[in-house]
Amino acid sequence: MPGGRPTSYLPEMAEQAYKLSLLGHTDEQLSRFFEVHLSTIYEWKNVHPEFSDAIKNGKEVADGEIVMTLRKRAMGYEVTEEKVEESGEGASAGKKVTITEKHIPPDTTAMIFWLKNRQPKQWRDKQEVDHSSADGSMSPKGGDVTEALKRKYEKDE
Repeated sequence: MPGGRPTSYLPEMAEQAYKLSLLGHTDEQLSRFFEVHLSTIYEWKNVHPEFSDAIKNGKEVADGEIVMTLRKRAMGYEVTEEKVEESGEGASAGKKVTITEKHIPPDTTAMIFWLKNRQPKQWRDKQEVDHSSADGSMSPKGGDVTEALKRKYEKDE
């Protein structure tokens, strides 16, 4: 029989963790919700596979929805808007419904975000440039340039 304090974990916490993960909660936020230390959340994930799976599944679903929305925003999309207006008064009163198709253009910020995260080597802000010479150093061998400059300036004097 293991020693220590009995666990405060209850099986229904897996469903709660799933729903909170769908809302984007981190492990730290889950610990605050369940009023336990973060290390307890890690322990529950190790000891209770259903708890760990619930968190993973909730995060995967939430992340997938965000990815689809981000992709849609990056590519542009069509939306149908319906506008209802009251028209006339008394016996001639009625409603006028106007349906409009709108094109939402692609968003370059969403495109950049997507590319930087999906292809970081090609799209990161910081480009790495190799400044080394063929021999692996930054300066030519033997100080040839320095000597040549000295001779040139001595000649000019």
